[in-house]
Amino acid sequence: QEQTWLPVSLVTYLTHACMELKLGQRRFMFDPWLKGPAFARGWWLLHEPPADSLDRLCAADLIYISHMHSDHLSYPTLKVLSERKPDIPIYVGDTSRPVFWYMEQSQIKLTNIHVVPFGVWNNIDADLRFMILMDGVHPEMDTCIIVEYKGHTILNTVDCTRPNGGRLPQNVDLMMSDFAGGASGFPMTFCGGKYSDSWKAEFIKNERKKLLNYKALLVKSLQPAIYCPFAGFFVEAHPSDRYIRETNVKNSPEDLNALINKFAPDIKTWTPKPGAVLDLGLALRDPTNSGAITNPSDSTKIYKDSWDLDLYVDELNRAINCEIFKHQRWTQFYYTWAGFQNYNLVVRMIETDDSFEPHADGSDYLVDFLDLTFPTKRPEREHAYIEIKNRIGVMRYVVQQGLLWDDLYIGFQNRIRRDPDVYHHKFWNHFQTQLPVRRPDWDQFLQEISLQEPDTAARGQGANCVTS
Repeated sequence: QEQTWLPVSLVTYLTHACMELKLGQRRFMFDPWLKGPAFARGWWLLHEPPADSLDRLCAADLIYISHMHSDHLSYPTLKVLSERKPDIPIYVGDTSRPVFWYMEQSQIKLTNIHVVPFGVWNNIDADLRFMILMDGVHPEMDTCIIVEYKGHTILNTVDCTRPNGGRLPQNVDLMMSDFAGGASGFPMTFCGGKYSDSWKAEFIKNERKKLLNYKALLVKSLQPAIYCPFAGFFVEAHPSDRYIRETNVKNSPEDLNALINKFAPDIKTWTPKPGAVLDLGLALRDPTNSGAITNPSDSTKIYKDSWDLDLYVDELNRAINCEIFKHQRWTQFYYTWAGFQNYNLVVRMIETDDSFEPHADGSDYLVDFLDLTFPTKRPEREHAYIEIKNRIGVMRYVVQQGLLWDDLYIGFQNRIRRDPDVYHHKFWNHFQTQLPVRRPDWDQFLQEISLQEPDTAARGQGANCVTS
């Protein structure tokens, strides 16, 4: 009799950062990455989503996408949504770089996107409301969310480093956050100097331990009734990335939950499997009730073992033979478009094969970002220097589409040497978050080339040779 008044709050884990909240009759979906890779070809889903995941997505009443990284904003996934139900309301925070900055050129049509201000309640109906909050470390990009439904409060901090600047509600009913680490090219893709395999292993071990302690202490300080680690279930599945996969050791959700249980034994922890369902009302009413969590059957496939690797890699590699790259001046056109200069840094860019050996048809050039010139040798003046080897297919796809360099850096698609060994925040921040929203006008470039080299005009497939 007593259970009849409990609100229906069912939380289903699908994969990575994708959760489905069934709140009464409404279905609220978080960060649907359900097919295809993320960060070019560097990340692939570790967990096999339930077979009906895409149907669930298309049946959602509303969707929250936390930020523009492709393991949260998945264009292969959203393509399915756009074909089947493009008018589902999608909510994003009002970040300085729009979450959907790339949508127009992706040719995906979603017709009901809502950009909402931070720190304001959005009322969906009399019982359901949510608030999107910005990250204190990456306010230009990362967000998190609080959902309230009939007295139940759910806090999802996603990938935020310092969610809402540390101002978070205590004693929520369910808190979920990332846990794994490993979402960076550093130090796995760095070469030379101190970056031996043993140094990397020790650094990664220490960083993962620090992250584990930080997350555990954050959870302890907020005292949620239930905590769930998620948004870290990816794998470097492509055979060419075996070194990254073996080096980039990640935290396990079990280790984090064990630490939380040690620090705060009253907090219930949940390590989700794909398709597992948490009955939040039941779990809160009786934390000892094992029936509050429904796990998938023993025969359910938990881990993916195939990813259509060639399908997606071939799409990237079609950029290699794009007409624009037959003209040496594409480099000047591209970096002028990028708009980064007046910084005493010289970068050598080398296009390579999958093993990071120079590609037979690849470019090898210097960019002097002090005055945005392209010298044939390093300047005599004192300067910082970076050598970056990029897989040719990914680099050319990024250049042709005007994408951010996260695909290269977070996607483990390059190898980097630095002299001196210092981090150039202005350079990386610009190419990872500040590039122009509209891609380079390659048609204009080819028109300029045709005027200068009329006999080479109109060859090949033109500027739009890569399908989005």
